[in-house]
Amino acid sequence: MIEEAATWHYAVAFVFFLLVGAIGHVCRAVFNVFPDRLSDRPMLDLAISDGYGWNDRIFGTEYDDAGYYRLDSWRNFRNATVGCGLAGLAVMLFSDGASGLVAQGIETALAWLWDLFLYRLETIRWL
Repeated sequence: MIEEAATWHYAVAFVFFLLVGAIGHVCRAVFNVFPDRLSDRPMLDLAISDGYGWNDRIFGTEYDDAGYYRLDSWRNFRNATVGCGLAGLAVMLFSDGASGLVAQGIETALAWLWDLFLYRLETIRWL
């Protein structure tokens, strides 16, 4: 049986989705082999560049001189984290059963962490 999500489940899930967005930001910047922008003209980049899209144009994604996604840009970091956080909350709110599954995952993770803590207390060695 899938349980209902409480308000604190949404807060914990939002923080988790923010972390996933931060990981996505770093992966996009570090593991990008080809540059996203090939020219200084955005409309041409939309047509010929594979990694550059309308959302980059709308949200003002920043690139370095060679056309690569900038890792050190706060705007890029903010766009990635907040976008992922809001998308995760939207899925939880508007998808049937998603909030219950996320709540069940959070409860399972917390129970696992508590059991791990108790195991470490049992196996601690004193001098």
